[in-house]
Amino acid sequence: MSGESGLKSYKVVTHGCQMNVHDSERLSGLLEEAGYVKAGPEGDPDLVVFNTCAVRENADNKLYGNLGQLAPVKSRHQGMQIAVGGCLAQKDRDSIVKRAPWVDVVFGTHNIGHLPALLERAAIERKAQVEILESLETFPSTLPTRRDSAYAAWVSISVGCNNTCTFCIVPALRGKEEDRRPGDVLAEIEALVDEGVIEVTLLGQNVNAYGSDLGDREAFSKLLRAAGQVDGLERIRFTSPHPRDFTDDVIAAMAETPAVMHQLHMPLQSGSDRVLKAMRRSYRQDRFLGIIRKVREAMPDAAISTDIIVGFPGETEEDFEETMHVVREARFTNAFTFQYSKRPGTPAAEMADQVPKEVVQARYDRLIALQEEISWEENKKQVGRTLEILVAEGEGKKDDKTRRLSGRAPDNRLVHFGKPDEPVRPGDMVTVEITYAAPHHLLAEGPALSVRRTRAGDAWERRQAKPAAKPAGVMLGLPSVGAPAVLPAAAPAGGACCGD
Repeated sequence: MSGESGLKSYKVVTHGCQMNVHDSERLSGLLEEAGYVKAGPEGDPDLVVFNTCAVRENADNKLYGNLGQLAPVKSRHQGMQIAVGGCLAQKDRDSIVKRAPWVDVVFGTHNIGHLPALLERAAIERKAQVEILESLETFPSTLPTRRDSAYAAWVSISVGCNNTCTFCIVPALRGKEEDRRPGDVLAEIEALVDEGVIEVTLLGQNVNAYGSDLGDREAFSKLLRAAGQVDGLERIRFTSPHPRDFTDDVIAAMAETPAVMHQLHMPLQSGSDRVLKAMRRSYRQDRFLGIIRKVREAMPDAAISTDIIVGFPGETEEDFEETMHVVREARFTNAFTFQYSKRPGTPAAEMADQVPKEVVQARYDRLIALQEEISWEENKKQVGRTLEILVAEGEGKKDDKTRRLSGRAPDNRLVHFGKPDEPVRPGDMVTVEITYAAPHHLLAEGPALSVRRTRAGDAWERRQAKPAAKPAGVMLGLPSVGAPAVLPAAAPAGGACCGD
């Protein structure tokens, strides 16, 4: 059903990584600038946009299952449109419309800014519009953005990837790495802070390769230090780095810049040197563990997480035991573990010695059990610590029933705590003492030690008070893309799209 004042309503469904989540914020900003309003929980939206992922084997099934469910909805909803974008759209192109002819628009990763115009053209011509560009037309961060959070924000510093990992299709879909100018990144951060944001996460397919397109090997560490100087910014995170590019100057910047959190997501993928070579991962076990040691020497309290693939083609029991060895040595706070998924178009899909499903499942179960044990042991070390928690919205599924609030510690651990007597808003800071640890969260059962109301909480409160019909979005103080009435111009919890 159309929104208030006859405006069309929209819903964006996001699959995949943080880059896709951020792209979806841009898609929302574009649509609202073009006159759409975000759909409410009741009724069918006038427009559904799927922002897809192509990394996992079930990505296709998930998309076509959702499209199948929408077919009868569209048949009874006059004027409803369906659009498919993201990595799977870039890969499958014309086949999406062949398999689901009720789709109106298919667009790729390089031309998300064209979505409003493509929707208008599809409505006028009454036929599907498929537009896939082979290279980036404009850096996505120049597009309007409707951010989901008033207090925390993603900030893209680069797009694309120059790596050639044999299991990953993302570089073929996102293109070669392109870096933003540091001044543009800092201008966006400053604009966000002016809006009330107090935490930013710097995003890149290979975030610490930043600078390769600028000719400065230390550009990333310099950017971390410069962002740490932005007045009012309290927390800086980044994801996902590649071990090959993780240099000592980055560790120093993390340790010496108070606003940079002592949290690191460092994808391992495999602990076996033989498998890493087959994956075309340009580091080996010793190099990876050496980085972990250096990080902990500089920041003993650092929480380190990772990505691991189980069952890569040719992986033997000895190879898998090498991965288990690294997990025991690194003592990750948590790990995002995946069973190898064959993706057509990647070199690994054509490799011999594909590991039988039952073998992969058995190894996966053993890895999960080991990491659960380590995660619980590491979390137990937090009991008795006093931590300042950034109160979050929607992090605790049982908060209403338990009269608790939830948020993130500086190292990004999830903490549930008792609701203080005084009002607390998402974006505010609450200091608590940790009393209990589970493998995936911490609990503070006693009364809050202090509550600090923040500009971010003020921003959240202002957003709640605004009418829902025409959210403005965050324009970032950057050049906008002109949007006439019908024309115009966006990117969990593992790492970036390909788990670099």
